[in-house]
Amino acid sequence: MPLDRLPTLNAKWFIRPDRLEPHRSTARSIAGRISSNNILRNERLMLQVVLFNVTNGLIIGAFYVLMALGLSLILNLSNVINFAHGNFLALGGYLAFSLSPTIGYWGALVISPLLVALIGVAVERLMIRRIYNRDPVYSLLFTFGLAFVLQDLARYIWGPNGLPMGLPAILSQPISAELFFITWYRIFMVAIVIVTVIGLFAFLRYTRVGLRIRAGTLDLETVAVLGINVKLLRTFNFAVGCLLAGLSGVLAAGQIGLNPNMGDDLLMPSFIAIIVGGVGSLTGTLFGGLLIGVAAALTAVVYPSASEAVIYVIMLAVLLFRPRGLMGEEGMMS
Repeated sequence: MPLDRLPTLNAKWFIRPDRLEPHRSTARSIAGRISSNNILRNERLMLQVVLFNVTNGLIIGAFYVLMALGLSLILNLSNVINFAHGNFLALGGYLAFSLSPTIGYWGALVISPLLVALIGVAVERLMIRRIYNRDPVYSLLFTFGLAFVLQDLARYIWGPNGLPMGLPAILSQPISAELFFITWYRIFMVAIVIVTVIGLFAFLRYTRVGLRIRAGTLDLETVAVLGINVKLLRTFNFAVGCLLAGLSGVLAAGQIGLNPNMGDDLLMPSFIAIIVGGVGSLTGTLFGGLLIGVAAALTAVVYPSASEAVIYVIMLAVLLFRPRGLMGEEGMMS
């Protein structure tokens, strides 16, 4: 092409730098908004993850509390280390599963723990009572064997596979679209645990039988000298502990389902809750259960594989620096 035919440069083809500034500032503003929106979205997501794990910790801690309170009642008064307590929990869940088609979920929620308490009465009067005056190792070994018997019995009656527990439709709904991981059933479980704990502490504080149980945990021989039927008191106390385990089983069945081994996962943390809170202190057991439940859930946010190990780390720290537990009395471990 001849040079005279080349197009000449026109000034209007160029954009002056001063005219680019508004566009650049607009682009920077849009980028800033996108970045801030991403930060807010990430913060909201992280908050939901933390809240999800905290609510999980409270739910798990609530199970630990009910289980540990029943264990602590039996241990404090009767000096029995009940390794079959988790199987009473599973029994409560299975009984509710069998009764709910007939009497509904709400009826099963009330009747099943009472049936577990009656089974506990039979076990205490026919078996546990015979080893009260022996070394606590005998009770540990006996209840350890009883746990296998109850587990195999549940496996024989209801099968080895997991079973779902039907819930009322209203309890299966989330409380909101943003908090989709918090269902009304979780709120209901926490409310039931709170009411049960308040009722138990009020019973032990303001009723005659409750005062006798508290006195028996301190000095059972003196209580017997005063003319109180210690055998009947121990039976009733064992029944209350089994009732709490049965209630835990009904609530746990709606959350994690049913299987013959469901009580095993909650038994050892319940013992740890007693140790952390302090043997002999029901209030300490309450706080110990909530502490290890929330600690395990928060650890799962940062390092999920250590969520179970942190429970044992807490127990180890308590045994090293405060052997009697957070709220236990001196000498209760001896």
